[in-house]
Amino acid sequence: MEMINALGRRKSAVARVFVTEGTGKITINKRDLTEYFPSPILQFVVKQPLQLLDAIEKYDIKANLNGGGYTGQSQALRLAIARALVKINADDKSALRKEGFMTRDPRAVERKKPGQPKARRRFQFSKR
Repeated sequence: MEMINALGRRKSAVARVFVTEGTGKITINKRDLTEYFPSPILQFVVKQPLQLLDAIEKYDIKANLNGGGYTGQSQALRLAIARALVKINADDKSALRKEGFMTRDPRAVERKKPGQPKARRRFQFSKR
């Protein structure tokens, strides 16, 4: 199997993933998964598509992550891994879609409006 690449985005985070056959090693920005995401919850989020397909020990994953915070980065990485797994085997798409791993979360920060302190917050009203 040759190297498969895929892209995942969430908020302002972008994940580029390169998947090859291997032993299950996940490397992010030249660091190990447990080093990059110390939180076990974020590690779980990243591994969700692999666990669903019982493919944790099958593939080595190298990822380049930039932008956003750690939660957005982990979810962008999850989407990228799911897309790469579909490129490898198209039959897995329905199972991944059912769990919601194939859908890019469109929610992003609302822009700040002029003449206001934040996106929806208004300055305090003064009657007199």
